[in-house]
Amino acid sequence: MKRVNIIYDGEHYSVGNRDVYELQAEIAEALKSGEPHWLRVNHGEGSYQIADLLLAPGIHISIMGIDPNDPDRS
Repeated sequence: MKRVNIIYDGEHYSVGNRDVYELQAEIAEALKSGEPHWLRVNHGEGSYQIADLLLAPGIHISIMGIDPNDPDRS
């Protein structure tokens, strides 16, 4: 299973079954459009809660791809 970890406003979130490059493209397209965009993510450990993160210019977001089958993952 692929997962992308996200840090947004100092909080940790994640998105399952997404590729990091696909998510980067979605974020880039949202920012290029100039319109606010909501990104649906999971929040919490174990039992996830759905959260929506606002993507807009000036809002900081970090993403890290997590693929347990990646041989370069330590």
